[in-house]
Amino acid sequence: MFSIGQFSRITGLTVKTIRLYHEKGVLRPAWIDDETGYRYFDRSDVERARVVCRLRELDFPLAEIRDLLAADDDADEAGILPLLERQRERIQERQSGLTRIAASLDEVIAREREAFAMVEQDGFEVEVKELAPVKVAGFRWEGGYAETGKALGQVCRRYGRYTRGKPFNLYYDVDVKDEGADIESCVPVDKAPEAEGFEVHTLPGGRCVSLIHKGPYQEIHRTWARVMAYVQEQGWTATLPYREIYLKGPGMIFKGNPRNYLTEVQILVEEEAVATGPR
Repeated sequence: MFSIGQFSRITGLTVKTIRLYHEKGVLRPAWIDDETGYRYFDRSDVERARVVCRLRELDFPLAEIRDLLAADDDADEAGILPLLERQRERIQERQSGLTRIAASLDEVIAREREAFAMVEQDGFEVEVKELAPVKVAGFRWEGGYAETGKALGQVCRRYGRYTRGKPFNLYYDVDVKDEGADIESCVPVDKAPEAEGFEVHTLPGGRCVSLIHKGPYQEIHRTWARVMAYVQEQGWTATLPYREIYLKGPGMIFKGNPRNYLTEVQILVEEEAVATGPR
C-alpha cells in the first residue's frame, strides 16, 4: 500500500488533486484508515491514475471520466475508442468556434483602431452655445435604439413639407436602456398641424454643451463621454432630454459611408455665469 504522499510522488499528482479526484469519485483509495482517515492506494490505483491523467490531458471533464470508469473498469481500447472519437469531435467543434471568435475579434480590433483614429482626426471640439427655443413636431415612443430610423421616418413622412431643419432625437433617460428607452423623434417646424400620435410643441432654449460626432452611430459613445466629461469639469448640471441632431446620415435610398456620418450631441445645462466659447 502507498500513502497519499507516496502515491502523489508515483503519479505526479498533487495531494490536493488526489483528494479532489477522490471527492469526485474518479480515484478511489484501496483502503482508508477508519481511525486516522488516511488514504492508501495500491498498484491498480496507479494504473487508474495514469488513465485519468491521460483523459484529463484530452480535455475530458471529471464527471465523464468518473462515469466512464464506473461503467466499465475493465474497458479495453475498443470500448474507450468511441468515447475518444466523440471527444475529438467536440474539440474540433470548439476549435472551429474559437476560430470564428478570433476572426470576430480581429474585426472588432480593426473597428476600434479606426474609431480612435477618427476621434483624433475629426477636428471637432466641444462648444458651449446658447440655443433658442424651437418649435418641433415629435413622435414620442418607447423601444430600442435600433428602431430610431423607423421612428424618424414616420415623423419625416408626416411633417416633411413643414420641416425647417435637421431631424433629431430627444432622450428622456439619463442612462442607456436595453429596451423601453423613452425617446422622442422630432423635426423642427414653422407651422404644422396636430396629428394623431404626434405632438407639436416648443422646446425651451438655454445653455448647451455641444460636440459633433463623425462616424458610425455605434461609435457615438466616445462623443457622449467627451461631452459628459466637459459638463462635469465645469461643475454644471446636465438637464434632460439629451439631444442628437442628425446632420448627415443615410439617405432614403443609399446608406452612404458611415464613416462620414455627422451627428451633433447636445446637452442643455443649468444656466450659470460662465464664459462661453470653444474648448
